[in-house]
Amino acid sequence: MTKVKKEIPVFCLTQKSSSLDPRTHAFKDGLADIALAGSVFSSHYVKPIIRYCGSTACLVQKSLSDDSPSVSQLLPGEAFAVLEISDNWVWGYSLADHYVGYLPLKALSTASLLEDKSSYIVTAMQTIVFLQADIKSHPLHFWSLGSSFQGEEDGDFIKSEAGYIHKRHCCLSDDLGKENSDPVTFAEKMVGLPYLWGGRGAGGIDCSGLVQLSLLMTGRKAPRDSDMQRSLLGSEIPSDSPLLRGDYIFFSGHVGIMADEKTLLHANAFSMSVTLEALSDVVTRLSQTHPSPILARRRL
Repeated sequence: MTKVKKEIPVFCLTQKSSSLDPRTHAFKDGLADIALAGSVFSSHYVKPIIRYCGSTACLVQKSLSDDSPSVSQLLPGEAFAVLEISDNWVWGYSLADHYVGYLPLKALSTASLLEDKSSYIVTAMQTIVFLQADIKSHPLHFWSLGSSFQGEEDGDFIKSEAGYIHKRHCCLSDDLGKENSDPVTFAEKMVGLPYLWGGRGAGGIDCSGLVQLSLLMTGRKAPRDSDMQRSLLGSEIPSDSPLLRGDYIFFSGHVGIMADEKTLLHANAFSMSVTLEALSDVVTRLSQTHPSPILARRRL
């Protein structure tokens, strides 16, 4: 009998590990995403297991601790790539934007995508998940803009595993941007929403979350943080060109969207909410700590 030699995969580095941003590349001491095997040296590489945010949105945290700062947020139905489970916490990254962090294991569902069901996304600022296909029935959950689910039509509702969502509050995921390609209209829906560091719309939102979510609702992807958005979104607007609706204004650690030539729409800690205010007022306020507040003006 001839013994068959088992081949062991061999990995080698092709670039410096330090060139990778740990916010969007999952690696830490002794553990890394297997997709980074050619970029990061690690004693263990892990193939992710895909899980989904349950019926309640969950904040993604910087470290494995209840009091750790939040860095992002998973909305109901969004996928998360799990690389490690420890003490009822998971470490990995969101598939929506590849953002890395920790969240409680109980926040995730093992439900998988079903081939015979259509994928939908919530288009209302907030929708109700009903127990039955009846607006008078018991509300089970309250989902925010951007929450996703699978289901099938049942009269005026979409029947999902979590309950019934009215058809006027959602659309097929593949139809995003077909009826409304203006991200500002979705950002305007969030005026008055509380400012929440790391928030992406469920209970609150931060400045870059507002940009990311409003673009998502028109079928476009954007990175999670404002510095990433500054590097990747659109192109620089010439200094002599007037601003237009939908232009992005970048400050140090902050970003806003122009609602018109003079008005900035942004989630900010000054008012602790999503507000509309004159860009000139924002510049005047920030000039007290930053000699040149505006770092970039970009247009898609």
